[in-house]
Amino acid sequence: MGTADSTGEAERLAALLSTLKERSGLSYGALGKRLHLSASTLHRYCNGDAVPADFAPLNRFARLCRATPEELVEVHRRWILADAAREQRGKGAGGTAGGAAPAADPGTPADPPDADDTPKSPETPETQETQETQETPDSPSAPRPRPRRRLILAATAGVIAVAATAALLVGRLVDDGAGAGAGQAAGAARGPVASPEAAESPSPSPSGSASGKPSASPSPSGTPGASPGSTADGKPAAPAPTGVPFHASVRAHAWENQCSQRYLVDREPDAVRPPPVEQDAPAWVAAMGAVSADEQVVEVTLQGKGSETVVLQALHVRVVRTGEPLPWTDYGTGVGCGGGVALRTFDVDLDQGSPAARAAEGQRPFPYKISESDPEMFRVTAHTGGRDVSWYLEVEWSSGERQGVFRVDDRGRPFRTSASAGRPAYDYPPGASEWSEHQPG
Repeated sequence: MGTADSTGEAERLAALLSTLKERSGLSYGALGKRLHLSASTLHRYCNGDAVPADFAPLNRFARLCRATPEELVEVHRRWILADAAREQRGKGAGGTAGGAAPAADPGTPADPPDADDTPKSPETPETQETQETQETPDSPSAPRPRPRRRLILAATAGVIAVAATAALLVGRLVDDGAGAGAGQAAGAARGPVASPEAAESPSPSPSGSASGKPSASPSPSGTPGASPGSTADGKPAAPAPTGVPFHASVRAHAWENQCSQRYLVDREPDAVRPPPVEQDAPAWVAAMGAVSADEQVVEVTLQGKGSETVVLQALHVRVVRTGEPLPWTDYGTGVGCGGGVALRTFDVDLDQGSPAARAAEGQRPFPYKISESDPEMFRVTAHTGGRDVSWYLEVEWSSGERQGVFRVDDRGRPFRTSASAGRPAYDYPPGASEWSEHQPG
């Protein structure tokens, strides 16, 4: 993807942001004050001069500008494409500036360096042996051999050969493992990445693996009698695709607005930090040991790795554990935000015996198709009124003859949501310096 493409994606995102801003009637200064961003930063976003590394600022910007659910989805889609284009441009610029040679295709050895470019050792074992063969004992000018020096040179050459072989093996292992990762290259800063507990199988029945590695290797193709790894005409066969064919980005703590989310924490108010903004929620939750109260919104973005089409067959909910609600204190993330736009593409009732992800009204159910240029974002809202539930999601996928099951969780751990009915509740009003008891209504 060239510079023109990356610039075009940023401009398309900026055009939509600018439209939302103008429609809101608010100035950059007013928006920035409410979003805790500088006016110049918002101006750069709306002009296409900058693309944020995380979607959270644009999500809050769009909601503050009263974007419709369809517009929110479109903002997220354009941000994904703009962010991917920016990363691709950065990789291209880095390779040119650093002078690094393009990486060889997987399974194809890199071209050997020209003989003229190869550093020559003053005296290698081979050349020394040739010289000694040519200089016979009858020649008075022939120097006497130096066994000790030959031994040192031979040992050095052996060490270099072993090191080169080890480096080649490590490189191949890295190349083989790179395809099995679950969405790491979708943008490191997009948010938590789905657990690499993804599995693929060339057989008709999809299977999963807790290790995150393919449960089976694609069977070699070719004509009987042909040598392994080659076709009938003797040409090397193209390597079979491996790994999950899409990137995944997960936001385990997406909010409807600054006031919508509440958390259960097993601490007294004076030991709990002030509530975070949405993009800082994962760090706050980890530091406080918090659990989502009553409801948890998870955003999953899936984007193909290449031009091949990937079919997302189904979305399943898996419950790991369920028990009585946590007897902890309920803390809110904000007060006085007013009503927001509820975007619920899939709803999960965790109190059911077998929870399922049900498409909300107006939302098309599975299957979906994705590719590199056509990502999809799924917003899953899970809720419980009387249980403490640990759960995760599974996405069934297929691409050509390959198929598998991809696990979506919170950095390798299940999501956790607990009811808060009857628990003490506290809020942190704007301008306050401490938590105060929640006032209903």
